[in-house]
Amino acid sequence: MNAAPASGYSPGMARDGKVEQLAKVSLFRGLSHKELQAVAAAADIVAVPADNDVVVEGTPGHDFYLILNGTASVRRDGHEVATLGPGESFGELALLTHAPRNATVVAATDTELLVIGQRQFHAVLDTVPAMAYKLLVTMAERLAALDRHASSH
Repeated sequence: MNAAPASGYSPGMARDGKVEQLAKVSLFRGLSHKELQAVAAAADIVAVPADNDVVVEGTPGHDFYLILNGTASVRRDGHEVATLGPGESFGELALLTHAPRNATVVAATDTELLVIGQRQFHAVLDTVPAMAYKLLVTMAERLAALDRHASSH
């Protein structure tokens, strides 16, 4: 990924903006404001120019991404399967496992991303262990919802 630090953010504004954005992510919805601040402190904001790969299908995952500005194309086996925009995220499982990416994500436009690395995320969990339980509950709820959806089709 060819990324550069995003411009237009001051440190205080960036942290507050990160918390606000993270609060909208379903994975983090059960976290308190203080816990969200800890996650935000571990996150970076990067700019990815249009037509650059963010992640590549089949490669190990290490980062979670939240789109702040711009759009990204999600491709599986070379075919576009989705377009993501501001407020949408990808790579949640990379925070917990090194499983290969199941899609390639390409910046369709100049895109600003909030990025959380697996190592930094684990350090947050070590510092705030109660957060791990909340994330586990959220993941279990998501799996149950997917199971219900699969059973109805």
